[in-house]
Amino acid sequence: MSYHFSKTVDRPFEQAIDDVTQALQSEGFGVLTTIDVKTTLKKKLDVDFPPYTILGACNPQYAYRALQAESKIGTMLPCNVIVRQNEAGSVEISAVDPIASMAAIDNPELGEIATTVQALLKKVVDKV
Repeated sequence: MSYHFSKTVDRPFEQAIDDVTQALQSEGFGVLTTIDVKTTLKKKLDVDFPPYTILGACNPQYAYRALQAESKIGTMLPCNVIVRQNEAGSVEISAVDPIASMAAIDNPELGEIATTVQALLKKVVDKV
């Protein structure tokens, strides 16, 4: 089982971030955090790294339901979506597969929520 689903697009990096953000919003997600990995690694380790951004996405309705079903599920939230530039210049969009990340938790209610969120995140990746 893969832990993510991905798609490669041919567009500028910053445009891809905007497109992912809009696609997330259209499926009820907000972006809680934005981590610019390239800038962080340059600042902290003085290493060069290709453009790579992590968007911490949250659908409040499903996050609330998940927290009600499993009190420690916050350790796996928010749902991360990455936008990274490949060496060839194309941009890859990848979203976490919530079913894979929550597979170890034996809670049927949480499984139902993860299945719904997985479908929403797949729509997001497909829209970009």
